[in-house]
Amino acid sequence: MILQTKNLSFSYGGFGLEDVSIEIKRGSICGLLGTNGSGKSTFFNCCMKFLHIKGGEIYVDSQNTKHKSPAWMAKNIAYVAQHTELHFPFFVRDIVLMGRSTHVKSLFGFSKDDKRAVSEAMEFIGISHLADKKMNELSGGQRQLVFIARALAQDTPLILLDEPTSALDFKNQITLWKILKKIAAGGKTIVICTHEPNHILWFCDEVIVFKGGRIVSKGSVAQVLNDELLAKIYGDVCTFEKLAQKEVILPKL
Repeated sequence: MILQTKNLSFSYGGFGLEDVSIEIKRGSICGLLGTNGSGKSTFFNCCMKFLHIKGGEIYVDSQNTKHKSPAWMAKNIAYVAQHTELHFPFFVRDIVLMGRSTHVKSLFGFSKDDKRAVSEAMEFIGISHLADKKMNELSGGQRQLVFIARALAQDTPLILLDEPTSALDFKNQITLWKILKKIAAGGKTIVICTHEPNHILWFCDEVIVFKGGRIVSKGSVAQVLNDELLAKIYGDVCTFEKLAQKEVILPKL
């Protein structure tokens, strides 16, 4: 397992996570689903050691992360937050290059290999044409793609994405999911938080469902997602239907 938690708990101001135990396979895409405030982003922050857990253990590639350094974490986990504030007009190429910081081995800075990795990441995500643009000249969706390219350039076995499609138009949402499928096919593991259950239904291998800081269901998408589960987390607002031989989740109007 590339990511494993055992009885993970965190508490702050009366809310947090309680007894969260998960196992995520290498080379898969795992979606985190749940309402606002259910614990998904808190789970990411605990995995990244941004928050100090109250109890339990977190393992990345079979290594307990409790005493791991920030450098070790950066070599093993790439993280893209839902919102990232920038207060300086960095060029896109420089932002993506920051993902290579943990690979620098020389006093002379970034190597040709680092710069090649940056070019490849931008091409893979489809933002090469933005390389010489300043970040403050980009739309919110374009900036989000830049941060995902930075995570790809970081070249870690595990990538955590917190609502990466929230600022993207419909075309770029689907394009990004197809890119993520290719990344996972190359052996990397992606854990992605989303509020769009159809995206999990169509693109994810596994799903973990949060409610009130606890896991209420987990497993393969086919096993977990059903009308009963959707009613448990959202209420009586949506249902499964079949359109053109594909399952979709539709609102009850």
